Amino acid sequence: MQTGPAVWATILAIALALALLLPGLGGAPFDDPGEGQHAEIAREIGISGDWLTLRLNGVRYLDKPPLLYWLVAASFRRFGADEWAARLVPVLGAAAAAAGTAVLGARLLGGFGGAAAAAALLSSALFLVFGRYVRPETLFVAAIQWGFTGLLVGLDESAERWRRVWLIVGCAGLGLASLAKDPLGLIGPLSVTAVALGLTGRFRLSSLRLPLGGIALLLGLGVGWYAIAAALYPDFLWYTVVDNHLLNALRARNFPDEDVPLSALEFVTVSGLGAFPWTIAATIEIGSLIRRRAWRDPAEMPWVALALWATGLVAFFTVVPFRLPHYALPAYPAIALLAARRWMMGGRRALVGAHAIAFAVLAALAVIVGASDGRAFMDAIFSATDVYTRKEAVIGQASPLPAWSAFAPLIARAAMVFGAGAAALAVALVAGARRFAFVAVLLTMLGTMPLTTSGAALVASERAVAGLAARLGREMAPGDLLVHEGPIENSGALEFYSGRRPVLLEARRSVLGIGATDPEARPTFWNAADLARAWSSDQRIVLVTPRAPRQSAVAALPPDTVHLLDQRNGRWLYTNHPRNTR
Repeated sequence: MQTGPAVWATILAIALALALLLPGLGGAPFDDPGEGQHAEIAREIGISGDWLTLRLNGVRYLDKPPLLYWLVAASFRRFGADEWAARLVPVLGAAAAAAGTAVLGARLLGGFGGAAAAAALLSSALFLVFGRYVRPETLFVAAIQWGFTGLLVGLDESAERWRRVWLIVGCAGLGLASLAKDPLGLIGPLSVTAVALGLTGRFRLSSLRLPLGGIALLLGLGVGWYAIAAALYPDFLWYTVVDNHLLNALRARNFPDEDVPLSALEFVTVSGLGAFPWTIAATIEIGSLIRRRAWRDPAEMPWVALALWATGLVAFFTVVPFRLPHYALPAYPAIALLAARRWMMGGRRALVGAHAIAFAVLAALAVIVGASDGRAFMDAIFSATDVYTRKEAVIGQASPLPAWSAFAPLIARAAMVFGAGAAALAVALVAGARRFAFVAVLLTMLGTMPLTTSGAALVASERAVAGLAARLGREMAPGDLLVHEGPIENSGALEFYSGRRPVLLEARRSVLGIGATDPEARPTFWNAADLARAWSSDQRIVLVTPRAPRQSAVAALPPDTVHLLDQRNGRWLYTNHPRNTR
């Protein structure tokens, strides 16, 4: 493998990721729910000094492994605890995912192909949104992609000199995937690689004979923390393996949260549009691999593996009953690589025409949406892609979202970008300029990415708890008691911004469900009777709730004791004893 093309493709990939994701990184407050709980868990690591037992609101948290929280806690220690420092971690994850895609692309397609694949990944809207969102998704995608890169390059006979190094890199990546989010990130790529070797006739017991150093990293990173957690907490493995995976997939959890899964059709649609337009070329390339029976050619093994991963992952979550919008993200680097290969091969006239039509249709739709009141557009987009909007719809309550007047300018700009892209592709189609057509597609999509990140920032600002938390800082005296109604993840950054830890009312159906069973956590979790007793006492209670008055616990309290202090960003602030404040 020539290192020069891979190096410059990787540098371009990292530079593009940082250019797209760093501007305005700390400008918006944490999105709640979504980012806030993860930032707060990392903050509590720094306060407690306990890096093994994750806690949220002081309660044991077992839903995710610790890599994200360790890295964010380290970033807080270095840069201070704020939005920029927290979001820097997913940005670096996105850059690492793009770099891993570029390296594998350079190995398979040359330097230009590697850079093109990385750019395709970074111009996939759903991936870019999570690239600056405090969740483990981009770390998970990056680890899996480096796992694939290490394995697929290391298994190439031409890489004999560096085979050991690449296989160690692959093992480390898959181990980190398990530590970032899920052991399936380790098991899935290994299984797919073995199947691809078998299909292409290259499977031997020696084929996956990994170096001892690689095995040590695979097991140490991928299993080590789980073994320690299991030793510390007897209920950990049952919760993680059975309840949070097997029973969750069957929608039969003992400790469910409030997440509402997508239907199979919604999931496939969101997954496809999240990587638009690269899913078009990737689908055509997968079809070509099938028609050519590419598995008969051992040289096609990497492409067979990537096609199996992309299709298998989407198919798996289409079949299982529980699926969320971001579950297909680990397939996006494979989709980007498959799309880049299709663009670099012959017979692309139909591909250019398909993209020209798709961009023209999107430009026309954007014009139509921009001329409307935006209700249908907002409902369609957020009901399918936003977990909180879906949760609120179940109880018949509208999720706090930005006004259409804030979104409309973004839609207008999108119409112009897609219109320009359609025109450029029409010229390329007539002139037969295939390379120019690909560049036009890429620039069009990159041109829409700042609109995507701006839209995400608008949403975060509209439903963040930061403003209400600032009011709490002025409102509460040392002896006052703060109560939050519902799962704390709905206002995860409440303590982060206010410095006050709430008691949780009717909040056991949450990510803290199993933590709530700990004896020391029982005083943290109240029911309606606990609130009623405290509300009628002389102690001042301040209640934060994301529930509208008729759906909130305050509806059952004596009306003359309920005093509304504030209402903003989809939350209400009440007290039983008003106090004059500035």
